Amino acid sequence: MPPVTIMELLEKCKEKTALCDAREAAHRIKNDGDLVLIDVREPGEFEENPVPGAVNIPRGFLEFKICETCPEDHAPILLHCRTGGRAVLAAKTLAEMGYRNVAAYQGTVDELLAALE
Repeated sequence: MPPVTIMELLEKCKEKTALCDAREAAHRIKNDGDLVLIDVREPGEFEENPVPGAVNIPRGFLEFKICETCPEDHAPILLHCRTGGRAVLAAKTLAEMGYRNVAAYQGTVDELLAALE
């Protein structure tokens, strides 16, 4: 049996993850004071085009750093990246770690920034 492709893996993760578009993500960022917004891009990507209020935890370090940023398993977490793929994979990881209120933004950073204006 051949291994699954990245596209198949992403689709499986999306089926089990709360997803949101730019409008919904912007609404949550503006209105939910408890929301933890995590940017899972690499530091250079984050510095180049940051989303206000986001904490940068690259996907490769998420498991090691998440407790520093979000020690509560019930805190609302919204993950984003450049286009949504890493955010969905990160959401799967956080769910496996016991976080219960995780969503992944599905769209580009530019779309999210425009929705926040």
